[in-house]
Amino acid sequence: MTENPLGGHGHLLPAFDKVANFPLNAPKIPEPSGTDRRKFRTIWISDVHLGTKGCNSGLLIDFLDHTDSETMYLVGDIIDGWRLKKKFYWPAEHNDIVWRILKRAKRGTRIVYVPGNHDEMVRPFSGMNFGGVEIERAAFHTTADGRKLMVIHGDEFDTIMLAHRWLAFVGDALYHLAMGLNIWVNRIRRAFDLPYWSLSKMAKHKVKNAVEFISRYEEVVARAAAERGVDGVVCGHIHTAEIRDFDGVQYYNDGDWVEGCNALVEHFDGTMELLHWPEEIAKRTDAAAPEGKADDPDSTTKVAA
Repeated sequence: MTENPLGGHGHLLPAFDKVANFPLNAPKIPEPSGTDRRKFRTIWISDVHLGTKGCNSGLLIDFLDHTDSETMYLVGDIIDGWRLKKKFYWPAEHNDIVWRILKRAKRGTRIVYVPGNHDEMVRPFSGMNFGGVEIERAAFHTTADGRKLMVIHGDEFDTIMLAHRWLAFVGDALYHLAMGLNIWVNRIRRAFDLPYWSLSKMAKHKVKNAVEFISRYEEVVARAAAERGVDGVVCGHIHTAEIRDFDGVQYYNDGDWVEGCNALVEHFDGTMELLHWPEEIAKRTDAAAPEGKADDPDSTTKVAA
């Protein structure tokens, strides 16, 4: 009998096979030539959730087409195996994202993939390299100014994931219902020339229990980093972009590409910054607008959801 290479995650093997073996054709949305790309030393993105309708593929493609870096970390939940296991969904735009990431690796960008809980089927392949993409259970990054950062997805410190896995699946189902509503809300907003807006992001900041969970999570992750003797930690998982200091330990959360559409970047002097891409698109559009148009209160940037 052939041994299952995914061990206890064999139930996710069909979904992984579909993604791993689908033909990577030329992108539906061509990569623009001559684009003025913003260059960074390092980029971190996570929680893309390819394979779901909630993935903001248009915004992420725009991000990949307008940025470049020496190193890029994919900090988990890049592919949503939980949803793909139930129903296979893979539009051409998701293929375009994979194509762009692999092309970066081919151009010489170091790509490090740290799988999360939604793409846990990739974790057994830690230590291997596929198409120039290094897969690691956890990674360590040294910034330009000499600080050592631990890079993890972060589900390891989610008490619900650890103690009540069934509840995490229920929460995931409810979350995707909210994401479906978010898509319709933004379709209506686009019809009125209104910018992208995250329904669930707003709800998180309004609901007391969600705020308390996020705060506890951040403290636990920062404490774990301190125990490992590093200067800081980069994670994702909770879809809440943040930079905080916990008693000298830097906590960085790179957000997500479902709600906030954020990325964490390191500049060449070691400075760290969170980018909210809808805002970056608005700035770029305003800068390119004819004189007098950028300040026009009736001129509102449209952002694809």
